[in-house]
Amino acid sequence: MRIVIGSDHGGYTLKKAIIKHLEEKGYEVIDVGTYSEESVDYPDFAKKAAKMISQKKVDRGILICKTGIGMSIAANKIKGIRAANVNYIYTAKLSRKHNDANIITIGSQILKPEKAIKIIESWLSTEFEGGRHRKRIEKILKLEKEG
Repeated sequence: MRIVIGSDHGGYTLKKAIIKHLEEKGYEVIDVGTYSEESVDYPDFAKKAAKMISQKKVDRGILICKTGIGMSIAANKIKGIRAANVNYIYTAKLSRKHNDANIITIGSQILKPEKAIKIIESWLSTEFEGGRHRKRIEKILKLEKEG
């Protein structure tokens, strides 16, 4: 699985820990920045990652800022993106099962690295259920087209 990952300065340290873990697990990880703790604007990195997913260059994405909220809002502006800001394993699984989330956003000030990694592993290993949820995703896609 190819995964794009991005963060702002607030998520940089957590991003490094997540990349290390994912690469050790055999995932192909593409880091779109930032590459330091120098202040940057999170929408720039949300856009880079989300575009890669919308263009089908990668399978899924992980975005990190201090809360995950800003990254989620920014990423969801890109066509085809369903970014879910999650803080729990349960909501991570449901974001995949029911919403077919293709980006997970997390907060570096909310989650310790060990917990963030468990959430991400759960999210990566959960598939979309389809069925009754598919028609809801289709309605979301219709909303996106309507603008």
